[in-house]
Amino acid sequence: MNTPAPTQDELKAQVARAALAYVEPGTIIGVGTGSTVNKFIEALADVKGTIRGAVSSSNASTERLRALGIEVFDCNDVEELGVYIDGADEIDGGGHMIKGGGAALTREKIVAAQSRRFVCIADASKRVQTLGAFALPVEVVPMATSRVIRQFAALGGVGRVRLKDGAPLVTDNGQHIVDVSGLRIEQPREFELTVSQWPGVLTVGVFAFQRAQVCLLGTPSGVETLTF
Repeated sequence: MNTPAPTQDELKAQVARAALAYVEPGTIIGVGTGSTVNKFIEALADVKGTIRGAVSSSNASTERLRALGIEVFDCNDVEELGVYIDGADEIDGGGHMIKGGGAALTREKIVAAQSRRFVCIADASKRVQTLGAFALPVEVVPMATSRVIRQFAALGGVGRVRLKDGAPLVTDNGQHIVDVSGLRIEQPREFELTVSQWPGVLTVGVFAFQRAQVCLLGTPSGVETLTF
């Protein structure tokens, strides 16, 4: 009898549990946002007594952590984090990622920058040769959205303001998200540097400077560990 292939949900749970091996006892860890990270938070409940607590990248993750009795620290009160565990919407062969599907990209980038190591957890569908198949999230000051969309149009991208319940989604930082499709990001560092300087852009969802050092990739044959 053939064993059925694991579901995407099961793959997420596999990599979430594998990420526990990167959690050092006695440390404060960085925790990201999204469906795969939710599985990691569930798994973290088994070892919560061995860590001091966490710094979270979103209000949603903070609520989940606190519900499990895990102390959540303000980022300003922690000098350095041992590891940051987060998912990705896309990851290429160099550890560069597109992130922001959960609208937490700014805080994710801050927490990643404060961590000694970034461990990405994702299922195999997130692995790509060139970034851009997933629409690129960009957190933007609301008054700049139309101009930022026009700037992306000049690069061949189609930008749309992300909506929630028929109105522009408002991030935890009080800003809007522009999702840009139709891009091929072959030089992630140069792209991130350029777009980050556009007036009104708070954060672009390319993670090249805060890239992953390790990716735990959920595959039908088990967890594949990629190092960069």
